[in-house]
Amino acid sequence: MKQLLLAFTTLIAATGFVAAHQFEKSGLLVLHPWTRATPEGATVGAGYLTITNNGKETDRLTGGAFEGADHVEIHEMKMDGDKMTMRQLKDGIEIRPGATVKFNPGSYHLMLMGLKNPIAKGPNIKGSLTFEKAGSVDIDYKVEDIGAMDSSDAGMGEMKMDDSKMMHDHMQ
Repeated sequence: MKQLLLAFTTLIAATGFVAAHQFEKSGLLVLHPWTRATPEGATVGAGYLTITNNGKETDRLTGGAFEGADHVEIHEMKMDGDKMTMRQLKDGIEIRPGATVKFNPGSYHLMLMGLKNPIAKGPNIKGSLTFEKAGSVDIDYKVEDIGAMDSSDAGMGEMKMDDSKMMHDHMQ
C-alpha cells in the first residue's frame, strides 16, 4: 500500500511540475524551455524547447528574447559529411497544424546572443518567443548544469557530441 501511495504522490508531483513549465497561445504549445549555465566570459548560450501547433493555421517562429541577452537567433545544426555545421535560419521555422518541432542540442536551437553576464544555474530566466501570427509568447527558461544535454524535466535522453569537427558557417 505504501508503494502505491508513493507512486501516486510521485505521479501527481511530476504532473504538476510539467503543467507548470508549459506555455500556450493561439494553439501553440511550448514545452520545457531550458538552457545551460555558461562559463565566465561566455557571450553566447543556447535555448531548447518543444513547440506543438494545436491550432488550425500554420505559424512561423521568427525569433525571441532572453533576459540578459542582446538578441535571440534560430539556428540549425546538422552533419555535412563528417563535420557538424551550424547555420542561422533567418526566415525562422514554419510549424504546421498538428506538427511538433523539437529544439535539442545538435539540432534546432535558439542562440542567445550577446550575453551580458554568464547564465547561472538557479532560478528560471524570463524570455519570449516571437511568432509570425501568434505574436509574442512569454516563457521561462529552466537553467540546467553547464554540461547538460537535456532538461531534467524533459526526459530527452543523453547525447554526446565531438566539438572538434564543428563548423560555424555564420562566423567568419
